Amino acid sequence: MLSSSSSSILYTGGLPIIKRRSISPSVFKEDHQCVLPDQLPSLIDKCKSLTQLLQIHASLIRRGLDHHNQLLTFKLLRSYSSLGRLHYSISLFDQTQNPDVFFYTAIIHAHSLNNLHSQAFNFYVRMLRDGIEPTEYTFSSVLKSCPFRAGKEIHAQAIKFGVVSKSSNMYVVTALVNVYGKGGDLESARQLFDKMPDRSLVSLAAMISIYAKHGDVDLAWKLFDEMPEKDVVCWNVMIDGYAQHGRPNEALELFRKMLMDQMRPNEVTIVAVLSACGQLGALESGKWIHSYIMNNKVHLNLQVGTALVDMYSKCGSLEDATIVFDTIDNKDVVAWNSMILGFAMHGFLKDVFRMFVDMTRIGIRPTDITFIGILNACAHSGAVSDGWKFFRMMKDKYKIEPKIEHYGCMVNLLGRAGHLDEAFELVKGMDIEPDLVLWGTLLNACRIHHKIGLAEEILKNLGNSSSGSYIMMSNMYASSGNWDEVARTRAAMKGNGIVKEPGCTSIEVGNKVHEFVASDTRHPKRKEIYEMIEEMNGWLKGFDEYSPKTEIVLHNIDETEKRRSLEVHSEKLAIAFGLISTERGTTIKIFKNLRVCSDCHDVTKILSKITGREIIVRDRSRFHRFENGLCSCGDYW
Repeated sequence: MLSSSSSSILYTGGLPIIKRRSISPSVFKEDHQCVLPDQLPSLIDKCKSLTQLLQIHASLIRRGLDHHNQLLTFKLLRSYSSLGRLHYSISLFDQTQNPDVFFYTAIIHAHSLNNLHSQAFNFYVRMLRDGIEPTEYTFSSVLKSCPFRAGKEIHAQAIKFGVVSKSSNMYVVTALVNVYGKGGDLESARQLFDKMPDRSLVSLAAMISIYAKHGDVDLAWKLFDEMPEKDVVCWNVMIDGYAQHGRPNEALELFRKMLMDQMRPNEVTIVAVLSACGQLGALESGKWIHSYIMNNKVHLNLQVGTALVDMYSKCGSLEDATIVFDTIDNKDVVAWNSMILGFAMHGFLKDVFRMFVDMTRIGIRPTDITFIGILNACAHSGAVSDGWKFFRMMKDKYKIEPKIEHYGCMVNLLGRAGHLDEAFELVKGMDIEPDLVLWGTLLNACRIHHKIGLAEEILKNLGNSSSGSYIMMSNMYASSGNWDEVARTRAAMKGNGIVKEPGCTSIEVGNKVHEFVASDTRHPKRKEIYEMIEEMNGWLKGFDEYSPKTEIVLHNIDETEKRRSLEVHSEKLAIAFGLISTERGTTIKIFKNLRVCSDCHDVTKILSKITGREIIVRDRSRFHRFENGLCSCGDYW
């Protein structure tokens, strides 16, 4: 009989202790009739809250059914873990005499769900030691928790027990596909997937995720496109795959298709598509997505808020980034880092320092990413003494060992400030092996300060694998007029199969991103664009202080051809398109995949003065805000 004065339960970290108190009769069907024991399993399964489950458990203890009915114990174990009370489940398991495969599978599954992977794997080992043969459900549960090497061993055990050979075990094979995919064995994952007689939505999503993670987004798309039905997880994997592997335009296109297909995005979708907007500098699209979040009640959690801060910063709107940052509740270090990196990208050193002081004052401990942002800000401003101060603070005060990225920031800071010998000594004295990026950073400093001798010494450390190093050496030789060395360097590039990354500039107009390369004639408005280029050239001729920097044209051609080459750089084509496509007085924002050249930098300053427009340029290194003939970088970039 279940009465309203039934026993309830107190928990002290182990099994329950009985305590008498009133229990709401609404939990059970109280008509003073007995609830039969065979009805109790169903009653446990129907529990929707911890309170209800505790009350049922209390009644079982009072009636002496808690230790004598394994089915009830099993149901309680599963229900507690599903309600987030794993330690109750463990207590029940530990007091179960001779637990069978169902108990072991349940406790393994419970740990896997709670990301306690090593504990789940230990229960599996314990089960084998007890001589209990695993089932397909055991394998599918433990495979979610085991590392790659152990996964291969469990695969062998699944074959031994005849589980994998059964056509019905789609879940086990899907779990194995995931194990091999996460371990980097793409070929084994593909073989298992190809042999599956039937493919569920889960197995297809797993293989799409593996392809996307390893950069095979075309193969991922092929599977995705063939799916008869797609859930939000599949859409997210595909959108994120494009965003994470340098194809942000396709990520945005797929997001639009997702909405057209009436599929509702979630927080994961939003984070992925905001990343794509940030890469493209697609501010209009990013703002539209922000509006979508607000209008469709997408939960603006910490991750979405941080993604918005990152997107606005990368799209050149620090004002919007700051507004979003200020609205985020319970900001963690990742959110603070996003704002610090945003200020650093724009060269606002004082704001970076202010943010660092604010976050540490409220007890947020900085991470290695925090110091990357600070050191980058120092490099953009030439703040050598501040850079050294924070570099030492990172090690001495916060016990963060510098990574290759921190050394790269310091080398960039020192090199750009002209302290090349100090930068070279720092690289040679590192505790970790310098990589190609680090040597390339030092080589770039040599290019800036015309130190060809030191550059040739550095090149010896780079070998034949760095395209950037060859290009910089070729550029240095060209700028000094040494065309024989230019020819030799370019021949070496060709012999080693090195191809120069083409410069590309993009601009967003009307929620569409337009891309340009040098001398581009592919755009539908090419006639109007080149007419504007000629008009711009006429404006420049009226400025005595402007002289085309033909020395940066690194080809052995005459002066007229060099001037013409400068006029059709991708940055200038994008600005020309912006001038003819946007209203007078509006800000023009363009995004260059490489470092903006010095001639384009000079021209953009003049254009900002002539047109009365603010022109924002994001290049590979930082943001430049041109206004009334001046640049926010102070000509130091």
